[in-house]
Amino acid sequence: MVTIIGAGLAGSEAAYTLARHGIPVKLYEMRPKKMTPAHQTGSFAELVCSNSLRSNDLHNAVGLLKEEMRRLGSLIMEAAHYAEVPAGSSLAVDRVLFSSYIEDKIHTHPLIEVIHDEVLSIDPSQFTMICAGPLASESLSIAIQELFHLDHLHFFDAIAPIIDAKSINMDVAYLKSRYDKGEAAYINCPMTEDEYHAFYDAVIHAKKVEIKDFENNVFEGCMPFEVIAERGKETLLYGPMKPVGLEQEGKKRPYAVVQLRQDDAAKSMYNIVGFQTHLTWDEQKKVIHMIPGLENAAILRYGVMHRNTYLESPKILNASYQSIAYPNLFFAGQISGVEGYVESAASGLNAALQLALWIKKGFLKPFPKETMIGAMAHYIATPNQSFVPMNANLGLLPQLDLKHKKKDRKSLYAERALNALSEYMEVLV
Repeated sequence: MVTIIGAGLAGSEAAYTLARHGIPVKLYEMRPKKMTPAHQTGSFAELVCSNSLRSNDLHNAVGLLKEEMRRLGSLIMEAAHYAEVPAGSSLAVDRVLFSSYIEDKIHTHPLIEVIHDEVLSIDPSQFTMICAGPLASESLSIAIQELFHLDHLHFFDAIAPIIDAKSINMDVAYLKSRYDKGEAAYINCPMTEDEYHAFYDAVIHAKKVEIKDFENNVFEGCMPFEVIAERGKETLLYGPMKPVGLEQEGKKRPYAVVQLRQDDAAKSMYNIVGFQTHLTWDEQKKVIHMIPGLENAAILRYGVMHRNTYLESPKILNASYQSIAYPNLFFAGQISGVEGYVESAASGLNAALQLALWIKKGFLKPFPKETMIGAMAHYIATPNQSFVPMNANLGLLPQLDLKHKKKDRKSLYAERALNALSEYMEVLV
């Protein structure tokens, strides 16, 4: 029997993977009995920030990771395919359909027992996987800190507003994906130079929610857009408001563009891409209504700040997500030091496969560094003076050991990764 704490992306993936390998699981989820500051529901694998699982391109790091997960039988990838909504060359899902598919699979599996309760203590002698994610309860966080004698166990993150699609002015906004890749699935709100400068000034002077210890602990990959703006007047133009590749046919390129991504299958909700924020709600409403096309936007959910919890994993975990000090204790998800939806699910898949080996055969077999799923695990286990959560990226992979043209590099990385995965799977449980 394995105890899994947390039914987020990592926990759901891990529970289902262990059950598929014939290992009984007790899956603990405190929601909806006890909610977190950011979750809206008690649903399993709730997507708290964006509804996008990012690129589908096999030559992109997260695209490669998704393909590896599919080949390993990932429940999360199965659910994403079921709940997919148009998003150009990216994979985005209807949040409700996505979670309900996963919940159905979990609840109907005979080897998984779901317990809706908060876990307050940890018994490291028992087979346990902590997948509490970035929003671990205070009691569980304290238990982890005490177990490993830690002083620090969190940083801060932000989530973006969601807009009612009916309130978007499509006489101004237009549908297009960047560089016309895939279906024209994004709603684009163009800005002139004057409009951008007025918007920028409003953002810079907007009131923010006060967050203790926030400024020194924001994860770069989910930076609030107003913090990006504070780094320079043109910084947003190279980030969430980049206009390149979003020209309308026959028209001059806008000075800046705000993009909105479909958030549900019914196309009734759209989230503002890259606009995670900790502005006050009144200020959010003010600056959003300054965006052309969103003058009368109905804001269905405002952006909020929430605490993200993670370990300084290189001191605590090995490349199988196993605790070095307590061999029967595993971690997965963002608490383990990965960042992103897909990465969290992948760590749950990896950790579950390692734990299954540990239970059945008494040893571990880390994934090859040449695979993206393996490279991520090796990253969180490698000594690092300033360890921070990391998204999947090709820089985590070992250098290619053959001569090649630069344009072929990404395809060679992908080919090598999938070959290494195939060889690895021959000896997997």
